[in-house]
Amino acid sequence: MSLVTMFRNRDFTGLILANTILGAAFPIQLILGGLAGLTLAPTATLATLPSSVQTLAGMLAAAPLSLVMGRFGRRAGFVLGGVMTFAGGILAAQALYSQSFVLLCAAHFLMGAGWSSFQYFRFAAGEVIDINWRPVAISLMLSSLLIAAVVGPQIFVVAKDALAPVPFAGAYAATALIALLGLLPLAGVRMPPPNRDADSLFSKSFAALGALRHRPIRRAVAIAAVSQGVMVLLMVPTPIAMVGCGFSEASASDVVRWHIVAMFAPSFITGFLIKRFGAQTIAISGLLITGLAAGAAALGTSTIHFYGSLIVLGIGWNFGFIGATTMLDAAVIETQKAVVQGANDTIIALVSTICTFTAGFVIANLGWGVLAVLSAGVVLLALAALGFDRITAAQT
Repeated sequence: MSLVTMFRNRDFTGLILANTILGAAFPIQLILGGLAGLTLAPTATLATLPSSVQTLAGMLAAAPLSLVMGRFGRRAGFVLGGVMTFAGGILAAQALYSQSFVLLCAAHFLMGAGWSSFQYFRFAAGEVIDINWRPVAISLMLSSLLIAAVVGPQIFVVAKDALAPVPFAGAYAATALIALLGLLPLAGVRMPPPNRDADSLFSKSFAALGALRHRPIRRAVAIAAVSQGVMVLLMVPTPIAMVGCGFSEASASDVVRWHIVAMFAPSFITGFLIKRFGAQTIAISGLLITGLAAGAAALGTSTIHFYGSLIVLGIGWNFGFIGATTMLDAAVIETQKAVVQGANDTIIALVSTICTFTAGFVIANLGWGVLAVLSAGVVLLALAALGFDRITAAQT
């Protein structure tokens, strides 16, 4: 198989196109969560609550959505996610019109649940491609979000005042439209049929969860969770921190844009690096780069500090998350995939939720510098834990 053959695969191409369109909603939601929250929140401390609720929804929806896909197929889960994202976008626009912070949080809950389903595009990519090319397929699926990273913030800038005089309502309406458009390419995608044997879903779920005790799976889940958590810890409050430092909303949007570009641009080579050096080596390298990003963020609040630290953070996330995803894909047997992948994404979302809540409290009460030092500390603890785990494994 070659890259040309891969992109001639209609199913793989359809998945990438759908992921690209649906992914454009992610940076819009990221920017809006803090800024719209700051507009409606009763106190500044609660400004990131919509983003926190969104990640909480991702945590709660990850396992059920994985089980839905295991029972009814990937496409059913993706369509359900698109419908929830559409409903969330419409509800958020209504929240701004009615000046309801509670309604805004409810809208972000729906969008978070919808986004959770889109996380499984990376696993779906590996299921329509030859097994030897799965690392490349997973990497390229995430690279498709590079276009979304560039387009999404621009859609925010163009649409945020489209429904004036209500600020940001137009951007939420654009998110709803993106959700509908992103479902269209899935009409021509044929995924492998779901596994429907005679065993009960309940008994299979508990049996498969035992796989989380296995060291390769445990390492993969841990690296992915830390990579995602630290990224969220620094990324979510960036627009608030920048506006608080005197930068414009457009400047904050541009930093987020380049951060997301850095998250997905390396994906064009990450899969090949994994094939050459191994998934675990690339994943741990990602954690090291993430730690460097946190250290750079602690050095100051100038333009170059925000751009530099967030770009490096994106690269670290890419290596850590894709490496960990490939580790998990290689370690899990077919009959355990739905449950273990769901548990993996639930744990990642749980860590992200905790980090989002923490980010809101720290940025409001202690400042950006403390948040950056805290992020670096989390990475150091994770690396120490992985090192100890490796030493323990060598002694047994």
